[in-house]
Amino acid sequence: MGSLSIWHWLIVLLIVVLVFGTKKLRNIGEDLGGAVKGFKEGMRDGTAENKPADTPPQQIADGQTIEGEVKDKVKS
Repeated sequence: MGSLSIWHWLIVLLIVVLVFGTKKLRNIGEDLGGAVKGFKEGMRDGTAENKPADTPPQQIADGQTIEGEVKDKVKS
């Protein structure tokens, strides 16, 4: 009565497949894989946010500091 043997696990697996079906189990596996991938990307992005951002160099003209950001590149 102690541990479960391989035959017990095979019977449990067979019952689960009969109850849920292979298509539903495949969808659950894909969803779980997508969630793990999203979690890993979130952890990677989270560590990137903790690093200091590259700040653009400041330009000094006539003793004044000019800061800006280019939104669109326009040909003139």
